[in-house]
Amino acid sequence: MKITVLSGGVGGARFLRGLREHVRSAIPGAELTAVVNTGDDMWLTGLRIAPDLDSIMYTLAGENDEARGWGRVGETERVSGELRAYGVGWPWFTLGDLDIGTHITRSHLLREGQPLSAVTERIASRWPLGVRLIPATDDEVETFVTVEGGELHFQEWWTRHRAAVPALGFVQRGVEASAPAPGVLEAIASADVVLIAPSNPVVSIGTILGIPGIRDAVATTDARVVGVSPVIAGAVVRGMADACLTAIGVETSAEAVGLHYGSRASGGILDAWLVDSSDAASVVALADAGIAARAVPLWMRDPATSAQLAADALASAR
Repeated sequence: MKITVLSGGVGGARFLRGLREHVRSAIPGAELTAVVNTGDDMWLTGLRIAPDLDSIMYTLAGENDEARGWGRVGETERVSGELRAYGVGWPWFTLGDLDIGTHITRSHLLREGQPLSAVTERIASRWPLGVRLIPATDDEVETFVTVEGGELHFQEWWTRHRAAVPALGFVQRGVEASAPAPGVLEAIASADVVLIAPSNPVVSIGTILGIPGIRDAVATTDARVVGVSPVIAGAVVRGMADACLTAIGVETSAEAVGLHYGSRASGGILDAWLVDSSDAASVVALADAGIAARAVPLWMRDPATSAQLAADALASAR
């Protein structure tokens, strides 16, 4: 069985970890591929930072700092302290020393001329992840946030301002000229199931789908496409995705996000949509829109609940 997941960072990482654990026991031999958002990526102090790829890699490797939700466990931050002392980089964007090792490796290989997909494969081979990671594109596509008076890089808006500056819209610079990374379209076309992780619908999944060719691949695959809501009872599970949804005129609700993605029968990307048990009242409206919705527990509190959510997603595909 081939399962392809479109994923952003922390929520997607936890979902992928649960999916891996479920298939190991229930579907031996299943092939898991994650197509990962790169719209949060950036160059900083001469290093190419790829937050979503790294969050997923560290989580699957068992190296993620579970308390913070990002970065490596057991980190020190001496290098970031030195950079601040020299007045280099962004003082509010702290990188751990172990994490910097990943960024140096990535930047070195990119400067050698290797594409991001090949670099990611090499870096990820350090650990037995059980999931193939493919960046959505090898091209540099970076997200900027339109605010009153100009634009901010997404990381400045998200990390420094915590999305408190009202966003008027989002611009993925370079997306029109970008192309899916090698293996992306094949992973979607050949999949038995395509899953949309509970990641930010606007700047994570939305950026992936904005790369020319990927939305069409999802819309036309023979696989069933099942999404998992990142919103529970009118609140985002993690981060500030509600600010992103507000900026594009979408209500922060499981029903509204499902309708935003839309039914494949009506030009959207979903066959089925999982909402939390607390949002069971939305199932009828989603069904009326052509989306086979199902209400199940969505909170990924531990490996067991994450694995059960993955099992429910695959059951919805069947």
